[in-house]
Amino acid sequence: MGGRQGLQRFWGKKGKRRKGEDKPLALSLCTLSPFRLFLPSLKSLALIAALWLLWAVPAAAEIKIGLYLPMTGPAAAMGQMVWEGVQVAHQLQPQVLGQPVKLVLVDTRSDRIEAANAVSRLIEKDKVTAIIGEVISSDTLAGVPIAERAKIPNISPTATSPLVTQNRRFAFRAAYVDDLQGKVAARFAWENLKAKRVAVLIDQAQDYCVGLANFFTQEFQRRGGQIVSTSYIQTGEQDFSAQISALKGGNPDLIYAPNYYTEVALLAKQLQDLGVKIPILSGDGAQVPELLSIGGEAVNGMYFTALFHRQGATTELGRKFMQAYESTYKKPLDGFAALGGDGYFLLMDTMTRAGGADGGKVAQALAATKDFAGVTGVITMGPNHNPIKGVTVIKVENGEFVYQTMISPE
Repeated sequence: MGGRQGLQRFWGKKGKRRKGEDKPLALSLCTLSPFRLFLPSLKSLALIAALWLLWAVPAAAEIKIGLYLPMTGPAAAMGQMVWEGVQVAHQLQPQVLGQPVKLVLVDTRSDRIEAANAVSRLIEKDKVTAIIGEVISSDTLAGVPIAERAKIPNISPTATSPLVTQNRRFAFRAAYVDDLQGKVAARFAWENLKAKRVAVLIDQAQDYCVGLANFFTQEFQRRGGQIVSTSYIQTGEQDFSAQISALKGGNPDLIYAPNYYTEVALLAKQLQDLGVKIPILSGDGAQVPELLSIGGEAVNGMYFTALFHRQGATTELGRKFMQAYESTYKKPLDGFAALGGDGYFLLMDTMTRAGGADGGKVAQALAATKDFAGVTGVITMGPNHNPIKGVTVIKVENGEFVYQTMISPE
């Protein structure tokens, strides 16, 4: 139907009707006057006005937070736990400064190249204002330089290598740093476990493992301890018999294996199968339930320095978060989920203090964080954007992670 025909259909041809012609949709301008239309119901006028206001007022612009996490691949268990924690934190605080927060997740597949690509996509395609990720240090190191160049704040919940934040303006972490963790592990080995001779087994494919082993070694030797052997493995290896044979020759009273949960669990099983009874001390990469499912009884008696234990949820936010997490997922709160929550809440707090999501202002506010009562405790951002906080020590007993102690920095 053409425009002219439509008008004729609406008004009627020349304002008149022939015999048998359809009644026009409107007879005259008078017929359509607002007074005539709305007189039967004044409520209609109010309704139209309200609808007009809703249509005319724009919705609050959403703030996009990007996440690059390993949802598949060797580090998937850690990435999935962090994602769970961030989602719970988002449920507890879905808005900041009156604006809705949208989470945008990209899977890094536990790969450095994928991690770099994920950060580029989040910045260029998804237009995020801040980023949470990655989980492991090597993949975080692939992503933070890209965020740094784009002036987008990037906070890693759990990457502990000092290189992640070193000399960077926009890179932060929620966890402690490896030089602190390594020193605390050495102190615990020397003072609590009374170890004097230690064999070190390192996954040389992971920056985290290499760095943590170096910090442990330096501190343990400084205290008078002896490193009797240093052996190397690669992520994904299944047979450690050659390395076990080499470390046995040094007659150690402790094995320090600061590797990720799969390799640590396999080491424990193979030690048990070979009848080697030497205790293991590991790092925070072991704090994953899969350590128990893969290692079984063999991991009982193992110690590791940890990011968090649910007994450490002493702040109001920590208790509220733990209740929400455990109600949602029907399992105990773990360190990775707790630090995922801290990463999100730190961004919400700093955006509030910065008065918006501008990258430079948010980074400045993050660097100035002091006494923030987060999920894992009170957080103050120290030099190189490393939180000043204590290190938890956990022991595996009867297939459970049992809290041992909290060791504060010296």
